Amino acid sequence: METSTPEPPVARPSPVYIAPWWHTGLLILLLLGFSALGAAGHPGLNHSLRMKMYISTIAMEWLLVLFIVWGLRKNKRTTLGALVGGRWTSMESFLIDLVVAFGFWVVAAMVLAGMGYALGMNDMSKVRDIQERIGSMLPTGRTEIITWIVLCATAGFCEEVIFRGYFQKQFGILLGSAWGGITLQALIFGGSHAYEGWRQMIRIAVFGFMFGVLAWWRKSLRPGMMAHFAQDSIAGTLGRWAIEHASKTLPK
Repeated sequence: METSTPEPPVARPSPVYIAPWWHTGLLILLLLGFSALGAAGHPGLNHSLRMKMYISTIAMEWLLVLFIVWGLRKNKRTTLGALVGGRWTSMESFLIDLVVAFGFWVVAAMVLAGMGYALGMNDMSKVRDIQERIGSMLPTGRTEIITWIVLCATAGFCEEVIFRGYFQKQFGILLGSAWGGITLQALIFGGSHAYEGWRQMIRIAVFGFMFGVLAWWRKSLRPGMMAHFAQDSIAGTLGRWAIEHASKTLPK
């Protein structure tokens, strides 16, 4: 009687990560460490301290991107340009991204407003808490507003590379799921904004999830970068006015 010899099990190929895992872990520790340092808020910042904070944040975010580029070169599996999704190839591709970014920003603004209401952030005590935490961080005067816009452009590029580019790709490979990557990067994105308070961290995590879905859908970070820049710029320049208006109208 002839017996068949069982075939040896086929080894599954190991996942190919975009950077070493020690590099990813160190980046997470750096982001959460910076977030913890800022968790106490920034009360009483004057013009000089605000400018120092803006400039140091710009420098820090670009250093984190350089750290990512270094990690990508370690594994030689992808590049910064590939993470971003390449460049615009025509005016048409730019305009499409611009329209997508605007539509995303409108939808995201409505979702965030609804979440703010659900979390009770329109309550007077919560408004005062927001004033105390971030009010003095917002720009006043032409020099600060210009620097703030540069900071927002930096955040729009660098944070999309860090979270929707690097983390989303790395965690997606680890979990074998694009949705897993989107979710994990969003949680870290929310956790890196501890200085804004836990309610705002929840909103920012949801915002990060929406950015992740946008990047996955478009296979590019470009629309997210544009929407991110618009959101931060408008929130900062109009936020100062809104907080000052609220401080005059809210009962003492």
